[in-house]
Amino acid sequence: MIHIVFNEADVKVLQQAIELDETLAGEVIQIKDDYAVGPLLNLYVGEGIEARKQFWREVLAGGDLDGRVDDNEVDDYKTAAELVGTMRRNPEETTWIWAAQNKHDVCGYYWLLYYMKEFQGRVYILYLNNLPFINEKGNIFYPNWLHEIPAKEFLKAKKLAREITLSEFEVDPDEWMKLCNENKGVRLLEGGKKLVQQDYDFYDAELKKFITPDWQKASKIIHQFLSKSKHTTGDMYLLWRLKTMLAQDMFDVQGKIGAMKDFEIKTRQTVSA
Repeated sequence: MIHIVFNEADVKVLQQAIELDETLAGEVIQIKDDYAVGPLLNLYVGEGIEARKQFWREVLAGGDLDGRVDDNEVDDYKTAAELVGTMRRNPEETTWIWAAQNKHDVCGYYWLLYYMKEFQGRVYILYLNNLPFINEKGNIFYPNWLHEIPAKEFLKAKKLAREITLSEFEVDPDEWMKLCNENKGVRLLEGGKKLVQQDYDFYDAELKKFITPDWQKASKIIHQFLSKSKHTTGDMYLLWRLKTMLAQDMFDVQGKIGAMKDFEIKTRQTVSA
């Protein structure tokens, strides 16, 4: 059994669940890219793969993760190739894809499905959408992310595993390719597995609301956005959007524009005549 997750924190909690239930025993593999943002056009060929790498080079430039694109730490295509090889060599092997109801996981599921079609009947989905769980305090909650679920609750979640149907293997990749060909920059989850797309500047209007007449570090602005906004995304993407707006001379800035703790931003005061 091979388990697929889409967040680093999910790896740890699923491994803890496996320790509690040996029937879940198997390797836990993470798909690392965030396919909810960035270009998707020609996603499975060299041109599109390089365009996506270039997008992340630009997003991460000057920050704490500058250079990460080229250190080979994130290579989902290699991960997928190794997964396909394992499934072909071992006809009894199965793959379980774990996804919670968030755009990051759902986009990862769609991306991976492209490689899994030949294994129909051996690929299972555990999509934890709108399902209640018990948290550490004993209260019912609806998780947005797998790692919010206590390890012991995964033992109940495993009962939800079902085969990805032949119909899903036909319909879902078609829907994903439509999104890829729209060539927009931001994806949002409307419900179930339905994704809609927006332009790269989708988060800008909301992000601006947290920029005040007082100097604030970029890290504080981003933290406020992440804690208060309905639609959120990764902090590196938000940092890139802030830098993009600064490049357009929309706000005052002081300090070196690099990592999010290196510079401060405030609204530009208008001088009355």
